[in-house]
Amino acid sequence: MRILFIRHGDPDYVHDTLTEKGHREAGLLAKRAESLGLGTCYVSPLGRAKDTAAYCLRQTGNTAETLDWLEEFPARIDLNRYPGLREAYPGAKIQNNRYIPRVVWDMAPAYWTEHEEYFDSVRWRESEAARCSDAVERYDQVTERFDRFLEEYGYIRENRHYKVERESKETVTFFCHFGITCVLLSHLWNVSPFLLWHSFAFAPTSVTEVVTEERERGTAYFRGLKLGDVSHLYAGNEPVSFAARFCEIYSDSQERH
Repeated sequence: MRILFIRHGDPDYVHDTLTEKGHREAGLLAKRAESLGLGTCYVSPLGRAKDTAAYCLRQTGNTAETLDWLEEFPARIDLNRYPGLREAYPGAKIQNNRYIPRVVWDMAPAYWTEHEEYFDSVRWRESEAARCSDAVERYDQVTERFDRFLEEYGYIRENRHYKVERESKETVTFFCHFGITCVLLSHLWNVSPFLLWHSFAFAPTSVTEVVTEERERGTAYFRGLKLGDVSHLYAGNEPVSFAARFCEIYSDSQERH
């Protein structure tokens, strides 16, 4: 089985769509759609993912089913309730004298790297951020739906690998988001999602590809062939979007802090 995770184009988060640049990126991605072999397509319910998918779907004549669990990973933390965690989120914004709920994984490196539980595939669930948010509940909901999806293709979760009840060489493509992609990959690879959220920055319209390996009959593991590929942007002379990244050097005030 082969799975493609395609992140949406450069986002206009306010209107949940794409920027002008995002539309250019999606158009360049569509030029590669035939060679990618998208197979059966699924899309997040959010506008920026649907708008990105539309380019590839028009190019290939495919359709896409909307899966609600492909929306951007929704876990949030309320720093008004948990002031002890404010040091972990130094960029938290305030409105009307209250902290706006924050994406739970978007933590300062100086905080999470010094707490070993965030690196652990099990202990991250006991971390302070997890205990003070709905991260674990949301993670389990999403990964349960993902496993039910894989069961339909013949792959049954068994401890930390997948039992093959029915072999499949089909391809499925998820048009979705950075955060949810990291969640699903962390589940496939049995690692902490915090490790992926902070170690990768999958650029808009990037393509991540994983395939099953069945080195023993009846036992499958998903292996990455490419992570965050943006070769279609280079081919079209389109600069890679900075979305998902933070400033390379702190003194550069033009880049996201």
